[in-house]
Amino acid sequence: MPQTIIAGIGHYVPDHVVTNNDLVKYMDTSDEWIQERTGIKERRYAGRTTETTSTMGVQAATIALENAGITKDDVDFIIFATLSPDYYFPGCGVLLQRAMKMNEIGALDIRNQCSGFVYALSVADQFIKTGMYKNILLVCSEKHSFGLDFSTRGRNISVIFGDGAAAVVLQPTTENNRGILSTHLHSDGSSAELLAMFNPGTHANHWLNEPLADFDEAPMGQMFMSHQMIDKAQNFPNMDGPAVFKKAIVKFPEVIEEALQKNNLTTADLQLLIPHQANLRIAQYVQQKLKLRDDQVFNNIEKYGNTTAASIPIALSEAWQLGKIKKGDLICMAAFGSGFTWGSALMRW
Repeated sequence: MPQTIIAGIGHYVPDHVVTNNDLVKYMDTSDEWIQERTGIKERRYAGRTTETTSTMGVQAATIALENAGITKDDVDFIIFATLSPDYYFPGCGVLLQRAMKMNEIGALDIRNQCSGFVYALSVADQFIKTGMYKNILLVCSEKHSFGLDFSTRGRNISVIFGDGAAAVVLQPTTENNRGILSTHLHSDGSSAELLAMFNPGTHANHWLNEPLADFDEAPMGQMFMSHQMIDKAQNFPNMDGPAVFKKAIVKFPEVIEEALQKNNLTTADLQLLIPHQANLRIAQYVQQKLKLRDDQVFNNIEKYGNTTAASIPIALSEAWQLGKIKKGDLICMAAFGSGFTWGSALMRW
């Protein structure tokens, strides 16, 4: 059975740099406050009317295809992971296919938020191993800046997120001891509302146990968004930061160790861990817990913030560009996020 390798990789971040001091103009915060809690110094914001989640994905995909030495016509399947799609529907996969003038190939959209890349990588791995596809284009892109609450009310979340995209080209190989060794996926929906964007949606507060009176009075078809939802800021991301942190620092190390144990390896064998760039404090805790050296962990959250699904592949692409990854290196990628979902992927580069 063939193994799955990353044959090409690329990333794109918008030109517009937004520093912590820039955010002070909109909310009661400070550079010191943000860095102390998240490790973030700056992030990138896409053009409000000139860039979308899909167009950033196209930029990253173009670079990945070039690095893989193939063209858009060689791609036989698209996987697109994002939590900030251009439209409620259709998904970004078909928009990317259209924008790149690709063949009428399949396009699958993944909605696993921060774990999107790991989940998508696992799905792609199965397609490659079974021989169904030979060149899979996996794209992760996020445009958070369009839907954040830039006020003191929303600062705990809004200071964290940034925009960007990354893509990889996945291909089969018959080389021994190379490629994806294993992937490990998990979920626990019992605390789904601790990190969520409630509206717009079709739940009508079913899960929140907060009946909305104006729902009963609204005409059919006009319950998708209400003034009460807006007044309660339910159209912005909601997060219980301390609760998410406590869960993440347990599940992150667990799923990394799960991948290593599955392959009879230890942290000493690991050349590089690339964690989802959620919070530098989480990454530092995981590094300490697993007793990893500084050169075994790659973080770039200080420059880009949390780009959710795109954060691991952006970091992977940047680490590769910087020469921190070479053929034969053992790489582990791990994520934890909304859902809750979490996962890891272990690969030999």
